[in-house]
Amino acid sequence: MKLDTVAGKKVLVTGAAMGLGKLFAERAVREGAAAVVLWDINEAALKDTAAELTGRGGNIHHFVVDVSVPEAIAEAAESVRAEVGTIDILVNNAGIVRGNSYFWETENRADIEKTMAINAHAPMYVTLEFLPAMVAGSTQARVLTIASSAGLVSNPRMSVYAASKWAALGWSDSVRIELEQAGHDHVTVTTVCPTYINTGMFDGAKGFLFTPILDQDEVVDTSWREMKNGTPLVILPWTSRLNKALSGILPIKLRDLFLNSVGVYRSMEEFTGRKK
Repeated sequence: MKLDTVAGKKVLVTGAAMGLGKLFAERAVREGAAAVVLWDINEAALKDTAAELTGRGGNIHHFVVDVSVPEAIAEAAESVRAEVGTIDILVNNAGIVRGNSYFWETENRADIEKTMAINAHAPMYVTLEFLPAMVAGSTQARVLTIASSAGLVSNPRMSVYAASKWAALGWSDSVRIELEQAGHDHVTVTTVCPTYINTGMFDGAKGFLFTPILDQDEVVDTSWREMKNGTPLVILPWTSRLNKALSGILPIKLRDLFLNSVGVYRSMEEFTGRKK
């Protein structure tokens, strides 16, 4: 069932201090959400975003949360339920990326655990805190998970990131099917798989054939609209859908030849990431 607006809804966004997360929170404030809950590990940026959105008329609640730690998620969720109540719209946006080297050249092995914890495990733990109440309720509710096109095709120099996003996509879409199977049509799950976005997170990464670096506002606008529509899967841009389709039908050698020739397999060679 389509949701025209989040007006009157309670919205929670992870990774909300900057980038896509901040833009999602802005959309919620703009549409008149009853409350907007911001989670982020960056306390200074989080406070600035909370103050800015409060100044725009939003009912903002912000929590410093390290979503790589399940206990921190559980503690923050309990505080949200006490302070705000149940959540109607959950945006699993928090994510990190490590890349540019081959897997066997990994120097900091903690990056593996951190990447999987934030990109793959956190959406599960966060959703598990709020989904039961959504299911038990009767009003329209949404779970929006930002995965990645890296979860659709293999990509060198970002193997752990790709693994984390394959996991996020598989989990998120499976939960969608579970909700449909159980007859909870008032709760829908939308999974978004974009290519590289100009948030700074993928600085140095290169676009490939017919696939420029995506504009963050356009990604958020599309994701927000399709989340309200209850669209199951959003793949951005169309070339990523084509790559996925061809990867599914071509023999592996031809698939590799195609993805290498259009630039996918070379897209992370000059990756630097966001400057700290």
